Amino acid sequence: MKLRLSFLSIILICILTCAQDKNPINTDNSYELIVSDLNIPWGFTFLPDGSMLINEKAGELIHFKNGKKTTISGLPEVYVNGQGGLMDIILHPNYKENGWIYFSYASSEGENQGGNTAIARAKLNGNRIDNLNVLYKAIPNSRRGQHFGSRLVFDKDGYLFFTIGERGNRDVNPQDITRDCGKVYRLNDDGSIPNDNPFVNEPNAKKAIYSYGHRNPQGMTLHPQTKEIWTHEHGPKGGDEINIIKAGKNYGWPVISYGINYNGSKFTEITEKEGMEQPLHYWIPSIAPSGMAFINSDKYGSWNGNLLIGSLKFRYLDMCSLKNNKVIKEERLLDGLGRVRCVEQGPDGYIYVGIENLGIVKLIKH
Repeated sequence: MKLRLSFLSIILICILTCAQDKNPINTDNSYELIVSDLNIPWGFTFLPDGSMLINEKAGELIHFKNGKKTTISGLPEVYVNGQGGLMDIILHPNYKENGWIYFSYASSEGENQGGNTAIARAKLNGNRIDNLNVLYKAIPNSRRGQHFGSRLVFDKDGYLFFTIGERGNRDVNPQDITRDCGKVYRLNDDGSIPNDNPFVNEPNAKKAIYSYGHRNPQGMTLHPQTKEIWTHEHGPKGGDEINIIKAGKNYGWPVISYGINYNGSKFTEITEKEGMEQPLHYWIPSIAPSGMAFINSDKYGSWNGNLLIGSLKFRYLDMCSLKNNKVIKEERLLDGLGRVRCVEQGPDGYIYVGIENLGIVKLIKH
């Protein structure tokens, strides 16, 4: 079998580069602080009036309008543990007509102690939400604190895609379609299963699964031209990935990977295998990616069309220049500002970035 890189090569690269990131710093940018005093703004979205709904990981939903923050009541109980808490938030594509808001959170509902990722929708009614409807709850619950996912995206046909990480159960969950976790899922907007989902006719399969073999996807977005679903996911030590999601495909974790264990030992000998998808791009060392958006606006000149991905580990916004679905250049924006948790393009065409222990900033190109 032909390997893209030998395992020894990966280890040598990691030894040489894991201490630092090699992407050059782009100084042609600055920022404006829009929302201050946030701890971990895991996700945010814009309402039609230009105000914002912001999810604080610790379990607080904030409405930011005219410079004022208001806490929204009515949330379900959020299981806050490790990487789990109140996570992503988006609007229905027809929000102006139906008022549905969708969000992901860690939930302890169900059997066993601990929690797992849940997807719900609700409507905003003044300073509270009502009409709460849980659309999906992953099982089983686990007391582990890692790998909840979880991003939400509607595609061009109105299907709801969401991600759930493998919850730290590497060798069981991601390759088994009869189990939740380590998957990308697809639902109708009301939580029902699309009749053409890839595993609806597979005995015992989780019918909502759209793709599998994922580790912990914390970035997902719709390509503005091709309308394909793009994701990224955390690798272990090395091996963070960008993928284009296709129905029924296996993305390999943990059978194939460009990463190694955190202690430097290996868990797989191979980086490619027949029947498993190769990443569009991977990082060595890991940048710990979170949040993902394309620039699809005239506000940034030559940057239009570039892909933006947050780096938790190295505290910058990674701008990826693309050509034929290949990353040909990476540059650091907002370098050193803080752990980048989420990235969104606002209705005004500007890019907004959630920074841990700071707030939400607007990206400015000089």
